[in-house]
Amino acid sequence: MSSFQFKSFRAKPYRYLEDIGTADIAFEATGRDLPELFTAAADATMNVMIDNLDAIELCETRQIELSNDSIEMLLFDFLQELIYFKDARRLLLRPRKTQIEHKDKEYFLKVTVAGEQLDATRHHQRADVKAVTLHGFSVEKQDGNWKARVLLDI
Repeated sequence: MSSFQFKSFRAKPYRYLEDIGTADIAFEATGRDLPELFTAAADATMNVMIDNLDAIELCETRQIELSNDSIEMLLFDFLQELIYFKDARRLLLRPRKTQIEHKDKEYFLKVTVAGEQLDATRHHQRADVKAVTLHGFSVEKQDGNWKARVLLDI
């Protein structure tokens, strides 16, 4: 992982973890609430794929609605959805508005994502994320904040 360098001049709500493996990249994302956590995890995943998140112009919007009885699996499904859009439609998407409700033992995610088609001249690609893995995947509340640990297969 030491060869995977990130240019950053401001604090981010995620950090990359060392010594995971050559075909994987792991990160921890944090948030004061679940929408902030999901946004941080989405940005961390996208930042593995391209160098500069700010280069993504918010030209196209999509609505993603998912539900699951587990908050871990809801985040897992959401990140997989972003990878699907990148692979199938060549769309780089970032969350703009995220809502999560918990009712009747089920979590419901409604998120507006925005972005644009992958453009190799402007989006400096880093790694091709193939999938989110369940190995070591977790979402938990700690000291009033939320934290997720995610392992990406590249």
